[in-house]
Amino acid sequence: MNDYLPQLKRLLALDFNCSAEDFDKTENVITKSALNEGRRVYGKEPSFFGMATMGSNAVITADERLHPFLREYMKAEQGHRLFELPKLFELEAELNKYSYTVNHSHHLFLYDRSRDMHSAKKEYPVKWFYGKKEIEGFYGDSRFPNAICPKYTPGHPDTIVVCAYDGDKIMGMTGCSEDAPHWQQIGIDVLPEYRSMGVGSYLVRILRDEIIRRGDIPFYGTGLANYHSWNIALNCGFRPVWVEMNAIKKQER
Repeated sequence: MNDYLPQLKRLLALDFNCSAEDFDKTENVITKSALNEGRRVYGKEPSFFGMATMGSNAVITADERLHPFLREYMKAEQGHRLFELPKLFELEAELNKYSYTVNHSHHLFLYDRSRDMHSAKKEYPVKWFYGKKEIEGFYGDSRFPNAICPKYTPGHPDTIVVCAYDGDKIMGMTGCSEDAPHWQQIGIDVLPEYRSMGVGSYLVRILRDEIIRRGDIPFYGTGLANYHSWNIALNCGFRPVWVEMNAIKKQER
């Protein structure tokens, strides 16, 4: 995992329009948002507000109209405390003035080989699907809201899907999207009747290995309270490394 940290900081520097070294500082950092080449592509417009921490501080990129508020918002605060509800209530009130609202927080993991617990001993029959042509048949299937995008998304396309099968029935699916060049984010869905059987851990582990074999970097994201997903990530050798959140227009929620 340590091999991935410098690369992660360089990626986040593109996303947050700062330097990689900014994530090692103790003081909080604010920048003007920009669309830098090589960033993770989640939209066509510069971020109105985005915030990330790797634990030591917070880095915020935002529309310049927010900067006077943000300078006061982050002043004399530890970075991680900016993600807590009392501070988020303050932030929400300011964002509402511009018809924006706080979006979900994302808890993100990098693979650390030394932490791989090898807990999923079972193996399951699987099928692999690569690229848009092979994956597009799964779009619109409500069983897989996390493993793949709702539809083909050119900015961060799904690149690999692997499904475990019980006969002809899908037990679970994991997939990855290339959110930035060579950065593959893993998602997982296991159907209710097949949970707690190691299906999710098995699928994530073999997809993780395939991503690494292809020379890319696997990362994993989930929500704060999704402990089923957290346990899969931890069982597969991922460890939490950074948290981020952003703002979206009110009508988009």
